[in-house]
Amino acid sequence: MDKSFEGMNEKQNIFMSEAIKLAEENIKSGKGGPFGAVVVKNGKIIARGSNHVTSDNDPTAHAEVVAIREACKVLGSFQLDDCEIYASCEPCPMCLGAIYWARPAKLYFAASRHDAAQAGFDDNFIYQEISAEFTDRKIITQQMFRNEALEVFEIWKKSEKKIPY
Repeated sequence: MDKSFEGMNEKQNIFMSEAIKLAEENIKSGKGGPFGAVVVKNGKIIARGSNHVTSDNDPTAHAEVVAIREACKVLGSFQLDDCEIYASCEPCPMCLGAIYWARPAKLYFAASRHDAAQAGFDDNFIYQEISAEFTDRKIITQQMFRNEALEVFEIWKKSEKKIPY
């Protein structure tokens, strides 16, 4: 296995190797799918995550989300300022959304989403659903109580207790 990548420094190669190692160990442990991720700040791994969807009965327990949750606890923040995420695979739509919300400085991944599809993890359907109007999605989706929800947004806009994110 090639354990280096031209253009990356030795530490970056170590971080990606760790994410891939977590994915492999996760398969052997039987805790979940073949995915691993690490969060790095100031050149040190501050959090690790592997896929625990099936062992935790949690469809959101993807490696990146697990690592982000742990990193946020370590940092005492809901944002990953100046952090880097190394993932064994290109993040799925849910994880990509979580990564954008966490706002790290950089994201690196190894296998592509197309590689994942070849292994049985095909997210193309979700990518298509995200771009569809809610009325055209496969899961029946209906909007209701919009005016009441808009009132809550007005309260938020005026709140002195809000912490913008």
